[in-house]
Parts: sequence; structure tokens; C-alpha cells
Amino acid sequence: MTSDPGDLVLDPTCGSGTTAFVAEQWGRRWITVDTSRVAVALARSRLMGARYPYYLLADSREGQRKEGEVTRTAPKTTPTRGDIRHGFVYERVPHITLKSIANNSEIDVIWEKAQEALEPLRAALNAALGKAWQEWEVPREPDAKWPAAAKDVHAKWRQARIARQKEIDASIAAKAEFEFLYDKPYVDKDRIRVAGPFTVESLSPHRTLAVDWNDELIDVLEAAEGKRAARDQSDVRDAAGADFAQMILENLKTAGVQQAHKDGKIAFTSLVGWPGDYICAEGVFQEGDQPKRAGVFIGPEFGTVSRPDLVAAAREAGDAGFDVLIACAFNYDAHSAEFDKLGRVPVLKARMNPDLHMGGDLKPTGAGNLFVIFGEPDVKIEDAGLDSDGKPMIRVKVFGVDVFKPQTGEVVAEGTDGIALWMLDTDYNEESFFVRHAYFLGANDPYKALKTTLKAEIDQEAWESLYSDVSRPFAKPKSGRIAVKVINHLGDEVMKVFGVE
Repeated sequence: MTSDPGDLVLDPTCGSGTTAFVAEQWGRRWITVDTSRVAVALARSRLMGARYPYYLLADSREGQRKEGEVTRTAPKTTPTRGDIRHGFVYERVPHITLKSIANNSEIDVIWEKAQEALEPLRAALNAALGKAWQEWEVPREPDAKWPAAAKDVHAKWRQARIARQKEIDASIAAKAEFEFLYDKPYVDKDRIRVAGPFTVESLSPHRTLAVDWNDELIDVLEAAEGKRAARDQSDVRDAAGADFAQMILENLKTAGVQQAHKDGKIAFTSLVGWPGDYICAEGVFQEGDQPKRAGVFIGPEFGTVSRPDLVAAAREAGDAGFDVLIACAFNYDAHSAEFDKLGRVPVLKARMNPDLHMGGDLKPTGAGNLFVIFGEPDVKIEDAGLDSDGKPMIRVKVFGVDVFKPQTGEVVAEGTDGIALWMLDTDYNEESFFVRHAYFLGANDPYKALKTTLKAEIDQEAWESLYSDVSRPFAKPKSGRIAVKVINHLGDEVMKVFGVE
């Protein structure tokens, strides 16, 4: 409430998204951040299903009319643009002083207008009762002995007098100095509002300068080798040069590698160090009755794993005779999504939970999804005919996610039930993913709560287009590339780039 409409609010630890929810309600722009994919997913769902009151904008024709009504002045006639930075039309509390009453000439106008109705009624009452009462002498309540005609005239006189006083009070309040009640803007009850356009971004899939816990630049080469600096000088367990890779291996041995379904978990029977340039451990797991050897590659604590890193690690795994390469990293660049096999060696890309940044403070209990493999989108690009100008159009159909099962050595298409959200950048520039289309799948309709909340007639066809595994038609990209990003119900995401001729 200390900001103004249109201001930008930053919440670095958003949790379930309360700050974003309230900022959206009060017309503030917002950026919220969280390291937990679950928190981001909760915040996204909360905002998507939210309903807000529609406040009257000061920079609108309706707001000008309401402002004129509240201040008892002629509405402004200046052009309006609906700029939220001008604020809303607020309720206000008057500061009434004798000076403001004495200088209020509108009171005399109200009095004279009311006297035109009051004086004939007072005269009729005096004639009916044989009295010569002045206005201040007329009793509040009629006597029981009065005739019915006198009682009727008295009731009308009292009603007109009360109406006059109410109008005078309203004029005094409107003309006095006042304080705005910024938490009580006037609501347009004929409209309702939902969240405005927003995007959900992940960690940038591009190389950046990395910083440590003290916001100091780190040695990327040392980070890639698994060396991590201390967060605090007093923290003995994370002393300078402590082995980040060793901490990851301890948790990997206990937790294993989880896939979208519980039965797809890779549980290691043994996990020991390996003296390689890229591969740091050898893991053994069962494929049916046969043991299989996996080379483990661990990405840097701060930074992104690129496709060349994976190619080098896969080549090393093939030379060493490993059956599969398991890469563990906090994030992968966009082009690494296209790399899933080198020769006979499959490459499994496991995303590490940000909780692993806690290092020695995280107990290796095996609980939670610390390492999750999420396959690549199973996508088909289809011809969608021509638009009204005769230009070719295409569309994208998502069949699911292809996931490699190390236990069987097969690639399995899991279908769309495992997809919570898929997004489409119809003109990918290889620098940033811009959400141009967003669609929702899975077992539950994510907009059901919002549809219930709105309680209004909606365009059913437009609504159903959001809950679809086929995109709306779009023009072929100028860049020659599109990107598809898929997010599962655990909050894990994967992006794949496709060339379009």
C-alpha cells in the first residue's frame, strides 16, 4: 500500500504468490522470484484462477463522472487514455471545519431550493391546527389528538426537512478538505477482472557471469570442476575448496534419479568415484536381472550446462564402456535439449533440485525429488493451410513426452497426461523464449475454478482452445525456428527448438 498504481513491486521469495496476487489486485506491476518449482507452479495457478473487482480508473470517462459525483462538481471533459498510473477514484474522509462551512455558498442554494417546498407545508400545518409556528417551533412528533390531515402534512414537512439536511451535510463533506482512503477505491459492479497478461520464466538457458553467495564473481572453471567457495567464513563444512560434486554424489546415491512416474526411478546399487575429465562417478543399477553401468556427469553449482559439455561427457562415457550417461545439472542450455544420444550411449539429463544449493545443510534422506529426468517433447509440425492473405500457416501438435527408460533400454512416449502446461514461441530468436501461445493439458481443467468464479457467459470455443494439445495456426517464423517448452506436474520443464522451412 506504500506504492502507487502502476509501480513495480519485487518479491524475491514469492512462496505461494501472495505478493503477486495482491499487486495484481491493486494495479501494481510485479516480478516475483522463487527457487522452488513448486512455489512457482502454485503462484501461477493461483493467479490464473483469480478474480478481482474492477476499480474505477481516475483516467477514464466513468472515473471522471464518479469524481464529479463525489465532489459535487461538473465532471472533467479532458481526454482519457485509461492510464492506471493516474490511480483510481477513492473514497475519502472529510476534515470539516467552521471555515469550510462558512465559505460554502452551495448551502444557501440548497436552503432556498428546499424552502420552496417546506414553506407551503408549514403554512398548511399552521392552518390545520390554528397555529403560527415558525420552522424551529414545529414539534418533531405529531400530537395524538391532531386530525389525520394535520398528521399527514406534518409527515411530509418532516421528510422534506430531513432531505434538506442530508443534502446540506453531503455538500459540507464534499467541499471540505479530505483524506483519500487508498484501500477503498470505488468498484464498478457491472464488471469483473482477471489477472492481466504475465509470463512464467525459468532460469535463463544461456551462459552468464555467475556470482557466489556474497554476490562476488566466481571462477567458472573451478565451478565446473566441482569446487565451491564458502558461504560464510564460520561455516566449516563449506570451507573454501570443498567438493560440491561429492555432496551431489552423496544425495544422488541416496535419492536416486526420479522420472515422471514413480515406477521409473533409477536406484543405484553402488555409486563410486571415477577419475575422468567430465565423468566423476560410476553408478550401477539393475535393468531387469542385468546390472548396467552409468557414467555420472555433474554440472557446475553456478552456471549452465551446454551441449558441448554433454557431447564431451558422452564421448568419454563411450570410450570407458558405460551403458548410459546421466548428466546432473541445475539448468541446461536450449541446444542441449536436442542431444539425447551419442552412438550407442543414451544421454539422460536430470535436473537437480535447487534445494541442493544448501550443501551440507541438506541431509541426504532420500526424500523428495532431488534428481528428475524429464524427456523431450514429442511434437509434430503440421500444415494449416493459408491465411486470408494467402500466406502459408502451420500449427503444432503435442503427443506427449518421450522418456528413455534405463530399466528396459526403450524410449517410451508417456502421452499428454503428464503435461501440465506447454508453451510455444512461434519465432524463436535463440536468445530468449517469448511465450506467444500457452496451452494446458493433464487430468484436470486448470480453468475450471476460474470459470466457476466468473459466473458469466463465456466463449466456450475460445476457452477450450486453451485446453488443447494442438496450437492455433500461426505464420511461418521469420527466424526459421520455433521453440516448444513443456512443463510437467512436478514443475520440471524442457525446451526443444525446431527448424521450420
